[in-house]
Amino acid sequence: MTKAELKEFLDLKVLQYNNPDFITSDPIQIPHSFTKKEDIEIAAFLTATIAWGNRKSIIKNATRMMELLNNSPHDFILHHSDDDLGNFKGFVHRTFNEIDLTFFVQSLKNIYTNHNGLEAVFKTYTKENDLQTAISKFKTIFFEIKHPLRTTKHISDPLKGSAAKRINMFLRWMVRDSNTNVDFGIWKTIDPALLSCPLDVHSGNVARKLGLLKRKQNDAKALAELDKSLRKLDPKDPSKYDFALFGLGVFEGF
Repeated sequence: MTKAELKEFLDLKVLQYNNPDFITSDPIQIPHSFTKKEDIEIAAFLTATIAWGNRKSIIKNATRMMELLNNSPHDFILHHSDDDLGNFKGFVHRTFNEIDLTFFVQSLKNIYTNHNGLEAVFKTYTKENDLQTAISKFKTIFFEIKHPLRTTKHISDPLKGSAAKRINMFLRWMVRDSNTNVDFGIWKTIDPALLSCPLDVHSGNVARKLGLLKRKQNDAKALAELDKSLRKLDPKDPSKYDFALFGLGVFEGF
Protein backbone atom coordinates (compact mmCIF):
# COMPACT_ATOMS: atom_id res chain seq x y z
CA MET A 1 0.00 0.00 0.00
CA THR A 2 1.42 3.40 -0.94
CA LYS A 3 1.34 6.28 1.52
CA ALA A 4 -1.53 7.86 -0.45
CA GLU A 5 -3.48 4.57 -0.44
CA LEU A 6 -2.86 4.09 3.28
CA LYS A 7 -4.08 7.60 4.05
CA GLU A 8 -7.20 7.08 1.94
CA PHE A 9 -7.90 3.74 3.65
CA LEU A 10 -7.46 5.14 7.17
CA ASP A 11 -9.42 8.31 6.41
CA LEU A 12 -12.36 6.13 5.32
CA LYS A 13 -12.11 4.15 8.56
CA VAL A 14 -12.08 7.40 10.55
CA LEU A 15 -15.33 8.40 8.83
CA GLN A 16 -16.77 4.96 9.54
CA TYR A 17 -16.11 5.06 13.29
CA ASN A 18 -15.91 8.77 14.20
CA ASN A 19 -19.67 9.26 14.42
CA PRO A 20 -22.33 9.17 17.15
CA ASP A 21 -22.95 5.43 16.67
CA PHE A 22 -19.50 4.88 18.19
CA ILE A 23 -20.63 6.43 21.48
CA THR A 24 -23.17 3.74 22.36
CA SER A 25 -20.49 1.08 22.94
CA ASP A 26 -17.68 3.30 24.20
CA PRO A 27 -16.82 4.74 27.64
CA ILE A 28 -16.97 8.24 26.11
CA GLN A 29 -20.75 7.94 26.63
CA ILE A 30 -20.22 8.74 30.33
CA PRO A 31 -19.04 12.36 29.91
CA HIS A 32 -21.62 12.74 27.13
CA SER A 33 -24.31 12.57 29.79
CA PHE A 34 -23.24 16.01 31.07
CA THR A 35 -23.41 19.53 29.62
CA LYS A 36 -21.39 21.69 32.05
CA LYS A 37 -17.73 21.97 31.01
CA GLU A 38 -16.32 21.02 34.40
CA ASP A 39 -18.70 18.07 34.75
CA ILE A 40 -17.71 16.80 31.30
CA GLU A 41 -13.97 17.01 31.94
CA ILE A 42 -14.14 15.46 35.43
CA ALA A 43 -16.40 12.64 34.22
CA ALA A 44 -14.08 12.11 31.25
CA PHE A 45 -10.95 12.07 33.40
CA LEU A 46 -12.36 9.58 35.90
CA THR A 47 -13.77 7.38 33.15
CA ALA A 48 -10.51 7.39 31.22
CA THR A 49 -8.65 6.50 34.42
CA ILE A 50 -10.46 3.17 34.67
CA ALA A 51 -10.55 2.53 30.92
CA TRP A 52 -8.82 -0.81 30.78
CA GLY A 53 -10.31 -4.28 30.61
CA ASN A 54 -13.83 -5.18 29.48
CA ARG A 55 -15.61 -2.18 27.96
CA LYS A 56 -18.99 -3.09 29.45
CA SER A 57 -17.36 -3.28 32.86
CA ILE A 58 -15.66 0.08 32.32
CA ILE A 59 -18.99 1.71 31.42
CA LYS A 60 -20.78 0.06 34.35
CA ASN A 61 -18.18 1.14 36.90
CA ALA A 62 -17.78 4.64 35.45
CA THR A 63 -21.56 5.03 35.71
CA ARG A 64 -21.31 3.91 39.33
CA MET A 65 -18.61 6.53 39.98
CA MET A 66 -20.90 9.26 38.65
CA GLU A 67 -23.69 8.03 40.94
CA LEU A 68 -21.30 8.21 43.91
CA LEU A 69 -20.58 11.82 42.87
CA ASN A 70 -24.33 12.53 42.91
CA ASN A 71 -24.26 12.82 39.11
CA SER A 72 -22.85 16.31 39.64
CA PRO A 73 -19.09 15.70 39.68
CA HIS A 74 -17.85 19.30 39.78
CA ASP A 75 -20.15 20.31 42.62
CA PHE A 76 -19.27 17.12 44.51
CA ILE A 77 -15.54 17.68 44.03
CA LEU A 78 -15.76 21.19 45.49
CA HIS A 79 -18.25 20.62 48.30
CA HIS A 80 -18.10 16.98 49.45
CA SER A 81 -17.93 16.02 53.11
CA ASP A 82 -16.04 13.18 54.76
CA ASP A 83 -19.36 11.36 55.09
CA ASP A 84 -19.82 11.62 51.33
CA LEU A 85 -16.44 9.98 50.79
CA GLY A 86 -17.51 7.18 53.11
CA ASN A 87 -20.06 6.18 50.50
CA PHE A 88 -17.21 5.02 48.25
CA LYS A 89 -16.73 1.94 50.44
CA GLY A 90 -16.74 -1.19 48.31
CA PHE A 91 -16.13 0.56 44.97
CA VAL A 92 -13.66 -1.30 42.79
CA HIS A 93 -12.68 -1.55 39.14
CA ARG A 94 -9.87 -4.04 38.73
CA THR A 95 -7.02 -2.48 40.78
CA PHE A 96 -8.71 0.94 41.17
CA ASN A 97 -10.62 0.92 44.45
CA GLU A 98 -12.28 3.13 47.07
CA ILE A 99 -8.89 4.33 48.38
CA ASP A 100 -7.91 5.51 44.92
CA LEU A 101 -11.27 7.12 44.16
CA THR A 102 -11.21 8.96 47.49
CA PHE A 103 -7.79 10.43 46.72
CA PHE A 104 -8.76 11.31 43.15
CA VAL A 105 -11.65 13.37 44.50
CA GLN A 106 -9.38 15.11 47.01
CA SER A 107 -6.73 15.81 44.38
CA LEU A 108 -9.28 17.14 41.89
CA LYS A 109 -10.55 19.49 44.59
CA ASN A 110 -6.99 20.78 45.00
CA ILE A 111 -6.64 21.20 41.23
CA TYR A 112 -9.92 23.10 40.83
CA THR A 113 -9.37 25.17 43.96
CA ASN A 114 -5.67 26.00 43.62
CA HIS A 115 -4.73 25.41 39.97
CA ASN A 116 -7.76 26.75 38.08
CA GLY A 117 -8.88 23.31 36.88
CA LEU A 118 -7.68 20.47 34.67
CA GLU A 119 -7.39 22.42 31.43
CA ALA A 120 -5.27 25.12 33.04
CA VAL A 121 -2.78 22.57 34.39
CA PHE A 122 -2.25 20.94 31.00
CA LYS A 123 -2.12 24.28 29.19
CA THR A 124 0.46 25.69 31.60
CA TYR A 125 2.92 22.89 30.91
CA THR A 126 2.26 22.27 27.22
CA LYS A 127 5.33 23.02 25.13
CA GLU A 128 5.31 24.12 21.50
CA ASN A 129 5.47 20.62 20.07
CA ASP A 130 4.91 18.44 23.11
CA LEU A 131 2.02 17.32 25.32
CA GLN A 132 3.84 14.40 26.91
CA THR A 133 5.86 16.68 29.20
CA ALA A 134 2.60 18.29 30.29
CA ILE A 135 1.25 14.85 31.23
CA SER A 136 4.31 14.25 33.38
CA LYS A 137 3.93 17.64 35.06
CA PHE A 138 0.25 16.92 35.59
CA LYS A 139 1.14 13.76 37.51
CA THR A 140 3.46 15.76 39.76
CA ILE A 141 0.69 18.25 40.54
CA PHE A 142 -1.92 15.54 40.96
CA PHE A 143 0.15 13.97 43.73
CA GLU A 144 1.44 17.17 45.34
CA ILE A 145 -0.91 16.68 48.30
CA LYS A 146 -0.62 13.81 50.78
CA HIS A 147 -1.53 10.61 48.96
CA PRO A 148 -1.52 6.81 49.24
CA LEU A 149 1.53 5.38 47.48
CA ARG A 150 -0.64 2.71 45.83
CA THR A 151 -2.62 5.36 43.94
CA THR A 152 0.35 6.77 42.00
CA LYS A 153 0.21 3.82 39.59
CA HIS A 154 -3.11 5.06 38.22
CA ILE A 155 -1.55 8.12 36.54
CA SER A 156 1.09 7.30 33.94
CA ASP A 157 4.27 9.27 33.29
CA PRO A 158 5.48 9.39 29.66
CA LEU A 159 8.88 10.70 30.75
CA LYS A 160 9.37 7.43 32.62
CA GLY A 161 8.62 5.31 29.57
CA SER A 162 4.85 4.93 29.61
CA ALA A 163 2.66 5.34 26.53
CA ALA A 164 0.10 6.94 28.90
CA LYS A 165 -2.76 5.53 26.85
CA ARG A 166 -5.58 6.60 29.17
CA ILE A 167 -4.47 10.22 29.61
CA ASN A 168 -3.83 10.58 25.89
CA MET A 169 -7.35 9.27 25.30
CA PHE A 170 -8.75 11.77 27.82
CA LEU A 171 -6.89 14.59 26.07
CA ARG A 172 -8.26 13.48 22.71
CA TRP A 173 -11.78 13.64 24.14
CA MET A 174 -11.23 17.16 25.48
CA VAL A 175 -9.23 18.76 22.67
CA ARG A 176 -10.36 17.30 19.33
CA ASP A 177 -13.19 19.15 17.60
CA SER A 178 -16.80 18.21 18.23
CA ASN A 179 -17.90 18.32 14.58
CA THR A 180 -18.96 14.67 14.62
CA ASN A 181 -20.38 14.86 18.17
CA VAL A 182 -17.99 12.21 19.49
CA ASP A 183 -15.03 14.14 20.94
CA PHE A 184 -15.89 17.32 22.84
CA GLY A 185 -13.47 20.03 21.71
CA ILE A 186 -14.11 22.01 24.90
CA TRP A 187 -10.42 22.73 25.58
CA LYS A 188 -9.65 25.54 23.17
CA THR A 189 -6.23 26.39 24.61
CA ILE A 190 -4.46 23.25 23.33
CA ASP A 191 -3.76 22.57 19.65
CA PRO A 192 -5.16 19.21 18.37
CA ALA A 193 -1.95 18.87 16.34
CA LEU A 194 -0.15 18.08 19.61
CA LEU A 195 -2.39 15.12 20.51
CA SER A 196 -1.06 11.58 20.50
CA CYS A 197 -3.04 8.52 19.46
CA PRO A 198 -3.86 6.44 22.56
CA LEU A 199 -1.58 3.44 22.15
CA ASP A 200 -2.86 0.09 23.41
CA VAL A 201 -2.83 -3.55 22.30
CA HIS A 202 -5.43 -2.98 19.58
CA SER A 203 -4.10 0.23 18.04
CA GLY A 204 -0.51 -1.00 18.38
CA ASN A 205 -1.13 -4.30 16.61
CA VAL A 206 -3.02 -2.65 13.74
CA ALA A 207 -0.36 0.08 13.40
CA ARG A 208 2.33 -2.58 13.08
CA LYS A 209 0.39 -4.51 10.44
CA LEU A 210 0.00 -1.28 8.45
CA GLY A 211 3.67 -0.38 8.74
CA LEU A 212 3.05 2.68 10.91
CA LEU A 213 4.95 1.24 13.87
CA LYS A 214 7.93 -1.11 14.13
CA ARG A 215 8.73 -1.07 17.85
CA LYS A 216 7.28 -4.14 19.58
CA GLN A 217 6.60 -2.70 23.04
CA ASN A 218 3.67 -0.32 23.58
CA ASP A 219 5.71 2.27 25.44
CA ALA A 220 6.69 5.94 25.15
CA LYS A 221 9.20 5.25 22.38
CA ALA A 222 6.56 3.40 20.37
CA LEU A 223 4.15 6.29 20.90
CA ALA A 224 6.73 8.75 19.56
CA GLU A 225 7.24 6.53 16.51
CA LEU A 226 3.49 6.23 15.90
CA ASP A 227 3.06 9.99 16.38
CA LYS A 228 5.64 10.63 13.67
CA SER A 229 3.86 8.30 11.25
CA LEU A 230 0.38 9.68 11.90
CA ARG A 231 1.48 13.31 11.68
CA LYS A 232 2.72 12.62 8.17
CA LEU A 233 -0.84 11.56 7.30
CA ASP A 234 -2.53 14.54 8.99
CA PRO A 235 -0.29 17.02 10.83
CA LYS A 236 -3.25 19.06 12.08
CA ASP A 237 -5.32 16.21 13.53
CA PRO A 238 -3.18 13.07 13.95
CA SER A 239 -5.17 11.56 16.82
CA LYS A 240 -8.25 11.13 14.62
CA TYR A 241 -6.61 7.92 13.41
CA ASP A 242 -7.29 6.42 16.83
CA PHE A 243 -10.80 5.75 15.51
CA ALA A 244 -9.41 3.88 12.51
CA LEU A 245 -6.80 1.83 14.38
CA PHE A 246 -9.09 1.01 17.29
CA GLY A 247 -12.05 0.23 15.03
CA LEU A 248 -9.99 -2.02 12.79
CA GLY A 249 -8.63 -3.89 15.81
CA VAL A 250 -11.69 -4.19 18.04
CA PHE A 251 -14.58 -4.32 15.60
CA GLU A 252 -12.96 -5.90 12.55
CA GLY A 253 -10.27 -8.12 14.06
CA PHE A 254 -7.77 -6.69 11.57
